[in-house]
Amino acid sequence: MSRSRRLTVASAVTALALVAGCGGGESDARGEDGSVTITMGLFGVMGYAETDLLDRYMAENPNVTIEAEVAGDEQTYYTALQTHLAGGSGLKDIQGIEIGRAQEMVETQADKFADFAGMAGTDHFLPWKQPQVTTDDGRMIGLGTDTGPMAICYRKDMFEQAGLPTEREDVAALWADDWSQYVEVGEQFMADSADGELSYMDSSTGLFNGMVYGHSEQFYNADGDLIHDENPAVADAWDLATEAAESGMTAALRQFQPGWDPGLANSTFATTVCPAWMLAHIQEKAGPDNAGLWDVTPAPQGANWGGSFLGVMEDSPVRDEAMELVAWLTAPEQQIYLFEELGIFPSSQEAIESEAVRSGTSEYFDGAPVGEIFGAAAQEIPAEQVLGRRDGTIKDAFSQGLQQVESQGEDPDAAWDSVDENIQRVAG
Repeated sequence: MSRSRRLTVASAVTALALVAGCGGGESDARGEDGSVTITMGLFGVMGYAETDLLDRYMAENPNVTIEAEVAGDEQTYYTALQTHLAGGSGLKDIQGIEIGRAQEMVETQADKFADFAGMAGTDHFLPWKQPQVTTDDGRMIGLGTDTGPMAICYRKDMFEQAGLPTEREDVAALWADDWSQYVEVGEQFMADSADGELSYMDSSTGLFNGMVYGHSEQFYNADGDLIHDENPAVADAWDLATEAAESGMTAALRQFQPGWDPGLANSTFATTVCPAWMLAHIQEKAGPDNAGLWDVTPAPQGANWGGSFLGVMEDSPVRDEAMELVAWLTAPEQQIYLFEELGIFPSSQEAIESEAVRSGTSEYFDGAPVGEIFGAAAQEIPAEQVLGRRDGTIKDAFSQGLQQVESQGEDPDAAWDSVDENIQRVAG
């Protein structure tokens, strides 16, 4: 990233009209003078409301007005989206789709989304990205926004006081072989840290996600069958994550849940498993006082955690215009711009290979070559990424189970049984 930028969803609304009405079916979506109003439903920090991209598009297309509504919490957003899809009302013309929900949308709601298959200028994505939103008969219900190649974010000052290396190449070498070395470094950190109040990592859930998402098959196989209870990748991740959880090296701060942001602000932990999109959040919540103290280095294994899509409702009165907007927002040029502005890592192969991304650095993270680090991680991600219908729900179930081990001292085997029971109830 060539520039640093503090982010808040609230700051984005000043340039946009945030509306609660539906997009599809609105009588005022198309004016008599040829003007159109396109509504968008977004969540988290997708970059469109936080930058001037929408304003730029409207300036280049003066007949288009864009109204975006942003939900800070994806779970709340998705619950509302499901309700609107079931009721056939309240939908925006463009709806964001988080990767953990993609397969469910493909299997159950594909006919409600416009088909991007064959649309000109949409052949620039990573080979595994667009298949995640493509039906068996070839309907493509959205276009990719970002991806979540993973690294380790760490505090150089905390490593130094524990007698550990601080330069990112040396730190990466500590756990270059596998994730178990990352935990072994945690044991050394906890034993040698001069500050007994510090934790090595924020939560074992990040470790679990980093391990699982480095494999083609995670919670489902290619036939759509649940395999969470027989997949060795999941079992290995659970065993190592619960080992970390029981060791006392974690701060028991589940990412993006209450307590995690204050943990960043108050500098209570030394490492976190961080997909590319998390850097902007860390920068905002850790604040300017911690600039240069955080750094980024490669994880033991390339993996993808997160990434989203933009879909257009089939019955939108401005469907064609909305599809053109989505194609523009997800084009390589705009993906490069979002990387430069916010560190949002592209899903476009063309964008990833651009000089702007490959040479990108982060001033906040001590000049870390984030384009190089996350670009290399993206290339390690398996070419086939098998998604399942309830991936997001299953991930949440595992996170809750790990939290029980960390915060409540529950036995890992009992916690596993509880997780499995929850998964069978909602996804079996």
